[in-house]
Amino acid sequence: MTDALERILSAIASLPIASVYLLIGAGAALENIFPPVPSDTFVIVAGVLADRGVVEGDLVVGVAWVANVVLAGLVYVAARRYGRAVFDTRWGHWLLRPHQLERLSGFYDRYGMPTIFVSRFVPVFRVLVPVFAGISGLGLWRTLLPLGIASALWYGALLELGVLASRNIPRLVVWVQGMNRGLLVAALVAAAAAAWWWWRTRHHHQGPGEDGG
Repeated sequence: MTDALERILSAIASLPIASVYLLIGAGAALENIFPPVPSDTFVIVAGVLADRGVVEGDLVVGVAWVANVVLAGLVYVAARRYGRAVFDTRWGHWLLRPHQLERLSGFYDRYGMPTIFVSRFVPVFRVLVPVFAGISGLGLWRTLLPLGIASALWYGALLELGVLASRNIPRLVVWVQGMNRGLLVAALVAAAAAAWWWWRTRHHHQGPGEDGG
């Protein structure tokens, strides 16, 4: 695996420098609509390349941060404008009933900013939380401020991880594998908590027009 990673690093380093930054930005942006995109790995690899003088570390973080926050903001705006209409449909009621949406809105009104901040460190949920912030009607700056701060901290930490491990690729592989396992556990715990909330609130209150189907 170490040799394979070195070959990948060499191949990326041979690309035009603008293409490297474009790849980093595209990964950070697309993660907001397609979570399997390994944007975190892109930034870690960029940290290795920054230590080797191929790219500028500050520019890597800047590109990843701007791309991620801008597209997350667009997703939030789309969810705020069209999300409620989706949940007014039959399929939308199956996902979340009106009383569940009201509870969600109340939760975001009270805890939206810390929830968004923490979610940016958890795979998959970093994508979903801004969506529900928009559906819940949380204000733009109350959404983008914690999102932007957390994303800057996250990408900065990932870059430093790559820099620190650039001369010890085997250790980098171990670190990335351990980080991925830890993030997976965090995502599973968050998913279990979300599923528990969904099930607990599903039939707790049924308002007019909620037929249980």
